[in-house]
Amino acid sequence: MEREYEETIDLREILFLLKNNMLSIIASTLVCAILGFLVTSFLITPKYEASATMIVNSQQTQSSNNLTNDMLTTAKNLVATYGIVVTSDTVLDQVISGLGLNIDYETLAKRVSVTAVDSTQVMKIAVQDENPAQAKAIVAKIVEIAPDIIQDAVEAGSVKVISDARVGENPVSPNKVTNTAVAGLVGLALSVGFVFLKEMLNNTFKGDDDIQKHLGFTVLGVIPYVEMED
Repeated sequence: MEREYEETIDLREILFLLKNNMLSIIASTLVCAILGFLVTSFLITPKYEASATMIVNSQQTQSSNNLTNDMLTTAKNLVATYGIVVTSDTVLDQVISGLGLNIDYETLAKRVSVTAVDSTQVMKIAVQDENPAQAKAIVAKIVEIAPDIIQDAVEAGSVKVISDARVGENPVSPNKVTNTAVAGLVGLALSVGFVFLKEMLNNTFKGDDDIQKHLGFTVLGVIPYVEMED
């Protein structure tokens, strides 16, 4: 019973501590959220994404009009293989030289992603860049060069473009809402942590309950503080 009582008192003290510092906690959270929004809006360069889709065909699917599950599975598995070829230096070096880009292979490879669309035999090639026109040009060049290189390298099928390169009107990063929310949560965590740290380092007695709790003395009486009027 004594342990339960102490735990209840501790919980009440925590809630009382948070309540007394609620204004400073809210203010810190809002300040950090605003800073996160301002940094995201003015200090981080937005990036745009351009993409194109290609369909993967195995030799079986090309030679047969009746598609089976095994044929589709083979084509889906080839998406991962084709993705490695697309992001290889064989393809991207030709893209760099063809467009006259002032970047190296490693930098461009980090901007290119190849994914299967909903686990189908359709693969999406996407490129992120600060310049939307350049992102679109890179994707267009990749889908122009990649099919022949893939067919020569893999010899297990082919790929065909089903949608040309398109670029979104809005940037894909940074995400203002997410960054603002994360900054606000960081501010909340820091402010609450500071309040608890300050309370832990405060070893003064703030009332008769503290004397009884920490020293074990029974409080016989309390002299109230009365402010005298002039």
